[in-house]
Amino acid sequence: MPRACVLLVLDGLGDRSHAALGGLTPLQAAATPHLDAIAAAGANGLYHAGFPGQALPSENAHFAMFGASPEEFPGRGYLEALGMGLSPAPGEVCLLAHFCCAVVEDGCLRLFRDKPEKPAPEEAASLFAAVAAFEHQGVAVRLHRDKGLFGVVTMTGDVSPEVTDTNPMVDGLFLPEPEPMTGAGAAAARTARALRAYLLFARRMLAAHPVNAARAAAGLAPINALVTQRAGMAGPLPRFGARFGLRPASVASGTLFRGIAEALGFDLLPARDTGDPGADLAARLETARAAVADYDFLHVHTKAPDEAAHTKDPLAKKAVIEALDAAVGRAAGPLLADPEVLFAVTADHSTPSSGPLIHGGEPVPLCLHGPGQRVDAVARFDEVSAATGCLGFVRGTQLPYLILNGLECARLVGIRDTPDPPACYPGPVRPFRVEES
Repeated sequence: MPRACVLLVLDGLGDRSHAALGGLTPLQAAATPHLDAIAAAGANGLYHAGFPGQALPSENAHFAMFGASPEEFPGRGYLEALGMGLSPAPGEVCLLAHFCCAVVEDGCLRLFRDKPEKPAPEEAASLFAAVAAFEHQGVAVRLHRDKGLFGVVTMTGDVSPEVTDTNPMVDGLFLPEPEPMTGAGAAAARTARALRAYLLFARRMLAAHPVNAARAAAGLAPINALVTQRAGMAGPLPRFGARFGLRPASVASGTLFRGIAEALGFDLLPARDTGDPGADLAARLETARAAVADYDFLHVHTKAPDEAAHTKDPLAKKAVIEALDAAVGRAAGPLLADPEVLFAVTADHSTPSSGPLIHGGEPVPLCLHGPGQRVDAVARFDEVSAATGCLGFVRGTQLPYLILNGLECARLVGIRDTPDPPACYPGPVRPFRVEES
């Protein structure tokens, strides 16, 4: 029987129909013989990490895929801080931050260019250093650099993550004023005031910075504003292993996924980014194959479909999907042939490769392949074919329970073999002693 699950997540794989593809989605239009073969030999369905129509980012979707409730989600800013190697203290607020170019219109800031031309590494470091620290009415603000023009702002004092974003994310829109969320209380109001003061301080410092004088002379847009979003803070969060009784590892790259692994107690296995998404995925699958003896749950992730979709070119996304399918054909064979492996493939969300949406709310295909899985009539791995599969429509935190069932260790409801039973069975029981201790 299967004793380990390999979950392949093709980030942003789902999409919409496009005229450029004859009314098909990029996944439908792509030649995917290897993913199709997995679907034809497995149990298929649709998956949405939230509810239909809800557009989720990768971090929220992955938390649901790993069994955490929306109330437990600590915020993207906190996860990015963990991924950068920071150790946010209890009560410390963390926000995503990056430099941009903004213009003043009628006394307000409008986003001119969310991603200005990149400066040299030493110039970027100089910009970060110029606005690295700030204090406002008992709130300490620090800016930590990740890479390029991106980083994390941390705020300490009597603060709250219940504040609005200041990044509109779309060129031409006005920057939102930092405000407390409705009903959030005094700490959130204090945080919003301190954040506003810091962002105005950053704008003054950047406007006078020598890097921008040099950029003006070169005819480049100034890097003259800092924007923030997705505030977060540490909170109570059960580890994946304690919740499901599985030893987890993640084969993924990027600051966010390092943070997710740290937050949920996953070991993070090496994953390279070479610019060749097919070769990178093949290497990640090979890493997972080498690790199945040491872990019960292996998350294998590629961001390539999502990144292709964000170019708003359906043909580019189709090409990436075909490269990833070829990688599955090269590297997934030993996993698929292993009777002790449950191989699952899905996506975290849909990313439309045309139109204005950042992410879409459509469900994505899901397939479970392994001994004991029902084999349905689905022969293609795509968003429409999967809808007729025997798994039906799987949502939210249901996915890890479906995986436990596939691993034949699902806990029968009501069984209490330990004071804090995990979702798997058996739990870590204390043996019944015959002799009094």
